[in-house]
Amino acid sequence: MNFRPSKREEPEINLIPFIDVLLVVLIFLMLSTTYSKFTELQLTLPTADTSAHRDYPKEMIVAITSDGIYSINKVPLSGRSVESISQGLIESSKGAKDTVVIISADASTRHQAVVSVMEAARRAGLQQVTFATQSSSSSSP
Repeated sequence: MNFRPSKREEPEINLIPFIDVLLVVLIFLMLSTTYSKFTELQLTLPTADTSAHRDYPKEMIVAITSDGIYSINKVPLSGRSVESISQGLIESSKGAKDTVVIISADASTRHQAVVSVMEAARRAGLQQVTFATQSSSSSSP
């Protein structure tokens, strides 16, 4: 009879299969991920295919030149700040909140100029904003 306590082996965690699985997942994610390079995007704006021209009963056209000069219904604005644009929108809309603001920007206008008109329309309480574009069939020779 053997009454000596037998030596028990300490259980150990084998990390090698775990590391193998993680490496396979990492390689899969690296190969399946698409990388976008925003510097290679070629944008040509504003052209669109429009099926029908919409007539809005109360519309206000805000034109923006490539130099950043604003005009509301062919009346030039003196300032370029959001506050002056908002004040011009309030005066032109005459308090009507259902007036549609149509932004007609030159294709080479800075994006910030368009965003400024959108912010001014929000401050003036005008919630309907749309963009004027030219038909793509008229832009091709």
